[in-house]
Formats: sequence, C-alpha cells, structure tokens
Amino acid sequence: MPETGQNGHSGPDVRSIVRPYGDTTGDGMVQTSFTLPVAPGPKAEGAALQLAHKMGIEPAMVVHSHAIDAGYTFFVVYGSVRHLVDLDEVHVEERAYPLLTGSEINGAIKDRLHRKLVVLGACIGTDAHTVGIDAILNVKGFAGEKGLEYLREMAVTNLGAQVTVPELVARARAERADAVLVSQVVTQKDAHLRNTRELAAAFREAMGSHRPLVVVGGPRFDPAMAADLGVDKVFGRGTTPGEVASYLVHALIPEASS
Repeated sequence: MPETGQNGHSGPDVRSIVRPYGDTTGDGMVQTSFTLPVAPGPKAEGAALQLAHKMGIEPAMVVHSHAIDAGYTFFVVYGSVRHLVDLDEVHVEERAYPLLTGSEINGAIKDRLHRKLVVLGACIGTDAHTVGIDAILNVKGFAGEKGLEYLREMAVTNLGAQVTVPELVARARAERADAVLVSQVVTQKDAHLRNTRELAAAFREAMGSHRPLVVVGGPRFDPAMAADLGVDKVFGRGTTPGEVASYLVHALIPEASS
C-alpha cells in the first residue's frame, strides 16, 4: 500500500524506492571513476576523496589510482551514498513494436512492399569508428544475431567511415533509399549531436517529406532525443540487428505489425 504522510496524502509506494546495492541490500554502495589534473600522490588521492565527499559518497575509499599522463591521475572510488531512486519517476523510451524473426521480416517486406527494402549505412563526419555500423549491417552481426545484409529482402549498402553529409544525401537520393542508418561513436564536445542535427537538416532541405527514414545510433545517444535531433529513431548502446530490422519494418510497413 502507498505510504500516507501526516497531511493524509498518499506518498510513493515503498516498493518503488530503491538504493544502490554492493555487499548487502540497500547499503547504498557505488563505484565511480574520474580523472583529475593532479600528479599522482597523497595530495591527488586527498583531492579525489574531497570530490567524492562533495558528490555525496560517504565514507569513500580510493580503491585504485594511476598516472595517465604528466600531471593527470585516474581514480576509482568506492563508497556509500544516501540517495534514493524512485522507480515511478523513471521515464525512458520503451520499444513500441514487436521483435520479428528473420523470416517474418523477409515475409513482411516481400508480401507488402513487393520489392527489396533499400538501406544505406555510414559513419559521418570525421568519425572513423565503423564497429557500430558494421555490427548492425554486416552478415557476422552482433550478440549472436546476423546483420541486415543477411536478410534477403533488404538491399543493404555499407558506405563505411568518414562519409560527408552531402555525399550521404546524394547517395540516398540516387539509390532511392528507404532508410539511412548512421552510427556515431566519436562524441567529444557533443560532436555526435551536432552531426546528427546537420544530417537531419540536410535531408529535410534536399528531399523534404520524400526523404528516407533517418536512424542514428551510438553508445552516447539517448533514445528519447529523436524528436529534438530531427531524426526518426535513435538507438543507444547494446542495440542488436534484430531490433533495428524490426523497427524498419514497423516504421516503413506499419500494417506488418498489425
């Protein structure tokens, strides 16, 4: 039953309140890591503990530290926090479509689209890390799932790394792409967000309402940011090829999931 305060109003259900877990339930133990621009030594460890205390970690222990460059030290700190988490106040982007098998995906495309679904993939800007886009597109796939190239009803082209936005727009128009998948791994100074907004604006300007579905993904993306970034879908870390393929069918062939 919900808690009732002195004013008679119902409070949060105690079952929705959780604390971090370390050695015993509810002990509040957490581990965090960070770098300080301080040379290794006792003063550096004291600075790390001061920061941990200001973060609400009390008591705190430096369980690991090492120099990573001249005048810089990396720390791992372990300790307890008093903060509580109310699960009822946690709002996340949840999957709104079913996960389909490979045969279901192929069948939906063949029966309803009556042609192959054209997909382009790339890393844009100066990002040369293709591990993400390769995991989704290449036959070898990721997490035990085959990539989109394995689906016979999809025509998949992986353009690789450091593709400029104008090049990607031109290629999508030339190949009449149904969907464009972009991976962004390099995130320093929010480069992934700037690149994504540039990408979305370029497709809107060049193709208007006739643009392909624009999907981006990477380890630092928040899936709830799609509308803010101007794209159709955002995938975060751990996304599998099956999730992406199922979304494409859901978005481009809506009746397939009805």
